Amino acid sequence: MNSALTWAGNAIARYLSKRSRSYAPPGTSTPELLGRALRVADVLLVEGDTRISGVIKYLTQSTWSHSALYVGNVTAAPGSDPPVLLEADLIAGVRLVPLSAYASMHTRICRPIGLGEEDSREVVRVALERLGHTYDLKNVIDLARYLLPTPPVPARWRRQMLYFGSGDPTRAICSTLIAQAFQSIPYPILPHVERVAASRRGGRRRFREILRPRHFSLFTPRDFDISPFFAVVKPRIEAGFDYRSVEWAPEHEAPVT
Repeated sequence: MNSALTWAGNAIARYLSKRSRSYAPPGTSTPELLGRALRVADVLLVEGDTRISGVIKYLTQSTWSHSALYVGNVTAAPGSDPPVLLEADLIAGVRLVPLSAYASMHTRICRPIGLGEEDSREVVRVALERLGHTYDLKNVIDLARYLLPTPPVPARWRRQMLYFGSGDPTRAICSTLIAQAFQSIPYPILPHVERVAASRRGGRRRFREILRPRHFSLFTPRDFDISPFFAVVKPRIEAGFDYRSVEWAPEHEAPVT
């Protein structure tokens, strides 16, 4: 029975991981630009072009379907394109990949604000502990939910539909893995904000804000983009963009459509 479920799970995972022929996101940064702009513990969001990417973008109403954590060259791999991004892949599990893996993709860097070097290393350490963890492909029902490109799910249930598995710590999904690493220090991503009474001064009640964390399993790539605690970093601007130095095509040439 287990072997049959594993076979079915692998078949569905391979189908969902195939590229969609109907859409190809534009590449907005070269690996060289990304490499110069990224810092340890930055989150790289990716607009994927696989079948499951389309489902995730629909459920989250967002451009972003995947996320990876920049950990630096922890393997000391030789060459100009070392594995520096930690991600959770549906088939391969938690692994390290080079920047060139997303050279043709639309990406966005989200940087945690005020994170010191020691805390950055701790986020990376916690994430690296998950290397080799995989999603249990015997959980066929979990995977089968994503076979429809636009599942007929009410908006209030869409975030819950992205939840994989039963919470087993050896099962990892990209944004869940990264959220868990940040919450370990702890660093806020998109917490619940509550106002509580602090004191009375001048006859008026004063309030203060406290943050209550969301469970890491419910985070999506979009949450890092809209988080008030992460800054958006654009590699072309970081490299010193000057619009006056742009070389435009001659006017008589037809624009690219």
